[in-house]
This record gives sequence, C-alpha cells and structure tokens, in this order.
Amino acid sequence: IMKIKGNIEFKNVEFSYTKDPFIKNFNLKVKAGEKIAIVGKTGAGKTTIVNLLMRFYEIDNGDIYIDGTNIKDIPIKELRDNIGIVLQDTKIFTETVKENIAYGLENISEEEIKRVSKLAKADSFIEKLPKKYNTIINNEMLSEGEIQLITIARVMLRNPSILILDEATSSIDTRTEQQIQKAMDNLMKGRTSFIIAHRLSTIKN
Repeated sequence: IMKIKGNIEFKNVEFSYTKDPFIKNFNLKVKAGEKIAIVGKTGAGKTTIVNLLMRFYEIDNGDIYIDGTNIKDIPIKELRDNIGIVLQDTKIFTETVKENIAYGLENISEEEIKRVSKLAKADSFIEKLPKKYNTIINNEMLSEGEIQLITIARVMLRNPSILILDEATSSIDTRTEQQIQKAMDNLMKGRTSFIIAHRLSTIKN
C-alpha cells in the first residue's frame, strides 16, 4: 500500500448534485499535518467536500491531488485506506471490545489494541468492564461518549495519514467531552485533519 503524506490540493473544483452547480471554482491547498476547520450551516456543503476527496462522488470539473497525484490515479481502496473518519453517529458491533477496535484488520496484537486505547482515552472505562477487553459490548451498554472513544481507538489503529472529523463531538455527554477532546488531539497529531462543525466552539482549538 502506498503511504500518503497528506498534502492535499483542490484545484478549480466544480460539483453539482442536480443541474445547478453546488460547488463552483473551489480551491484549497493543505500541507501535510495541517488542521483545516470547515464550518457552516446544514446543507452548506461541508461534508460534500470530504466526500469528493474520498471519491464517494466524482467531480464535474477541476482536479483533486494528494501528494501531487490526481486522486483519479489512486486505486479507491488505497485512497480510502489512508483516510480515517470519525462521524457524529457512530455504531459499534455486538462483539468484544478487542474485536470492535481491530474491526476489519487482521493479526493485531493485544498490546497494540491497548496502546491505542490509552491514546484514545478509552482504557479507563474498558478496564472497568467485567471482562475488560474481552467483554462483549453493544450500543445500549455504553454512553455515546464511550462509543466515540472506541471509534477513535479504531481509527488510530489504522494509522491513516488523513483524518476527517465530521461533527464528531456534537452529541457527546459532558462527562466524556474533555476525554474526547484529549483523544481527538492525540488522534490529529501529525495527520492532515479536516474538522467539520456547525459551531465555532467545536473548533476553537
């Protein structure tokens, strides 16, 4: 797999869902490791921008480059393997904590899972579960904040070069909000990050 550094450029990008242009002449240059906040009301096109980067939609005109390579020339699986996403509404699977964190990956050691859980600030509540990392969990058992911490650990384990946080803190209980903020900061270190938000308070850092 090619390892992406995370330099991104949108060059004269145009995109439309219908006949009317939705995004016109959009230009953006992001250096590897930079944090970019995208703020605006619902329907303004915040998520569309990152969906174009991941090629969930194809652009009508212009080009998008990662590390100088047009994303059309990067195999889709490779492109998406280098991008980690944390969404507002995350679900977990009825599996063990360990399997939830390592979801979709093979041959991951328990040490590695514990390492990312610590960085993601998830270890404090995992250690209190009846069988710790071997506890079978579901969406009803954990708070939204705890589910979010598991998701952050899952993304960390994949070690992507580019990160998308889409309204990732908007439904969090205040009890875990500070932990999540710290976990997000750890997650963004050294990665090109797009933080999508409605509220300026979310992105004040």
